[in-house]
Amino acid sequence: MGMVFRLCGGKECGGKVNMIRIQIKLKPGHAEKELYEKAAKLLRVPEKEIKHITIHKKSLDARKKPSLFYLYTLDIEAADEEKLIKRSAGAAIAVHPTCYRFPDIRGEQPLMHPVVVGTGPAGLFCGLFLARAGYAPILLERGKAVEERRKDVERYWEGGPLCPQSNVQFGEGGAGTFSDGKLNTLVKDKYGRNTEVLRLLVEFGAPPEILYESKPHIGTDILRKVVKNLREEICRLGGEVLFESKLTELITESGRISGVVINGERQLSTKAVILAIGHSARDTFSMLYEKGIPMEAKPFAVGFRVEHRQKVINTGQYGADYPKILPAASYKVTAKTHDGRGVYSFCMCPGGYVVNASSEEGRLCVNGMSYSGRKGENANSAIIVAVSPDDFESTHPLAGIAFQRGLEERAYLAGAGKVPVQTYGSFKENVEQSKNSSDAAKGASFAPAIKGEYTYADLTHILPMHLNQGIIEGMEQFAEAIHGFNDPDTLLSAVEARTSSPVRILRNETLQSTIEGLFPCGEGAGYAGGITSAAMDGIKVAEAVAASYKPVS
Repeated sequence: MGMVFRLCGGKECGGKVNMIRIQIKLKPGHAEKELYEKAAKLLRVPEKEIKHITIHKKSLDARKKPSLFYLYTLDIEAADEEKLIKRSAGAAIAVHPTCYRFPDIRGEQPLMHPVVVGTGPAGLFCGLFLARAGYAPILLERGKAVEERRKDVERYWEGGPLCPQSNVQFGEGGAGTFSDGKLNTLVKDKYGRNTEVLRLLVEFGAPPEILYESKPHIGTDILRKVVKNLREEICRLGGEVLFESKLTELITESGRISGVVINGERQLSTKAVILAIGHSARDTFSMLYEKGIPMEAKPFAVGFRVEHRQKVINTGQYGADYPKILPAASYKVTAKTHDGRGVYSFCMCPGGYVVNASSEEGRLCVNGMSYSGRKGENANSAIIVAVSPDDFESTHPLAGIAFQRGLEERAYLAGAGKVPVQTYGSFKENVEQSKNSSDAAKGASFAPAIKGEYTYADLTHILPMHLNQGIIEGMEQFAEAIHGFNDPDTLLSAVEARTSSPVRILRNETLQSTIEGLFPCGEGAGYAGGITSAAMDGIKVAEAVAASYKPVS
């Protein structure tokens, strides 16, 4: 007896599978066999009549703490499904899982390889599907392979020099490689791309639990291995990945793509360029703007990384006497300020670390990261305030980048190049009393968990004052849901400025720019937010690239 993790969409699935779906709940710490026992009881059949159980969804219900339960949605394969549905008295329903299939477009084999710019989740998944369709893509990555990139990042965190092309933002795997590796998304999945992304992540080394957990995550340690395996599969299928190869120019002829220039020197001919450049490719955005590629400034959010002791979050979410077998608790909180501006948590990292995520000299930004075990002493998330083009100093399409850079320059100065940290009590007091306090560590009772050098400093001059006030309004409201969230010893680190792309590169119904053959893709282009949605957009764009080739008659 054992759980079955059905990998829909691949050869293992073989198409649609009919099954029935039920919901049960069990206490934490239950044995696996209890799933079968509870399912058989609900369906009013002997256990032997159940062929397979697939966990479709698993979530923890802590709404009535201290009474905690795991809620399971189970897909059951049995000999006589109609009989089981009748016996269950409405507790079971028939389901037909959607299996993703790459469209059989049968386009002509291109004479020139499609070029994918960037190897974040959008670029890797686009490259994978183009390779599997036989198009032998060439992937360009300004940074290094993930193995070498990791060394550069850790050297920087230990006080070494910043490598502008190989850091937390740039390199194989994209910015998400040094993160918590969260895989939840709000993007609707009517075509099965979300399920296919998760299935493929498992195929390339992620734990199978991500197929059914309500808040799936991989962890940066495992994600690095998955990224390497994806690259090797692309190369095995005839694709190529070129590292330390930055796109520096687009070549066009008569309104369509004809090639690219790499590192200002090498020219590569192509009829299709996929721009999966990520949200921090500021020099590439400038090059595209100068080239006349239509784009616009878009809303995003900025703020601070906020750290609590993990046990504070555990107690707030699970109750005082929660079972110690439960995983490190997470949270998702939202609020509105008095003037209607949104404040919310982003990229919450249970048992994680704040990381120095800078990519430009003289500018400093932070992000959050967890390993797969989430065993760290602290919890952190970004607490951020929404900003829109109305907050920027001009109507220029790249005004959001200028806004980000201003925040990051002030953060760099505040910490003299180190991550600046301040207790929430000190920050709140300074903002509310309009004063500058030298005691940024006032009330500190635990150490920050930061990858990179840090120092205590006044953060009140990094964000505009109305955004500081928005952070405070949000923190006070969040404390109503999670006791201790606004404790004075809570730690703030600056600055969280790269929550999503500040730019949207416009594309039409064929997913192309006004330049034929140019396909904006993923989070950097403004069409995704996070690992999963970026990977989904990469698949979607791969479909569009294949459809752009002339059909074979």
